[in-house]
Amino acid sequence: MDLKAYGKILSMFLILLLIQVMVINNINIGVWGVTPMFYTLFVLALPFETPRWVLLVFGFVMGFAVDVFCDTPGLNAGATTMMAFARPWVLGVLAPRDGYEHGTRPYLMHMGFIWYLYYSAALVMIHSTAYYILDVFGFAHFLKTLGQIILTTIFTEIFIIFSQYIAFRKQ
Repeated sequence: MDLKAYGKILSMFLILLLIQVMVINNINIGVWGVTPMFYTLFVLALPFETPRWVLLVFGFVMGFAVDVFCDTPGLNAGATTMMAFARPWVLGVLAPRDGYEHGTRPYLMHMGFIWYLYYSAALVMIHSTAYYILDVFGFAHFLKTLGQIILTTIFTEIFIIFSQYIAFRKQ
């Protein structure tokens, strides 16, 4: 990746962090106060060629930045690092027969709705599961935790799919 690509990644990092901290964290949905994790779009939108160690570093830094602003020590960092760790495996499972074209990004407009839905839903589900398991740190409230995982995944997916149609349609 060249310097211009890193500039785009940095600007995407800052924009998603600001949107999450200043807007989305003020949205509580449902009885359990589920908040969409829109910042996970950062890991989802990184180029296919991103090395695994860079994915882990970027995932950790994004999660840590959200933790700093949200007073959730380690929850977002751990969950986002887990999501970044699982991303190459999910991409391998969903890979087309000829592989991914060099220079493309995993955007809805490039890969199609069904592929993107599987890709993003799998990774957001992994993130939500890691987040709520770390939050509860046990299985005492299993049904509540399961409900939070499912609702967070659904509402985060709605935000991410909607953003793909708004922000990433020309890229």
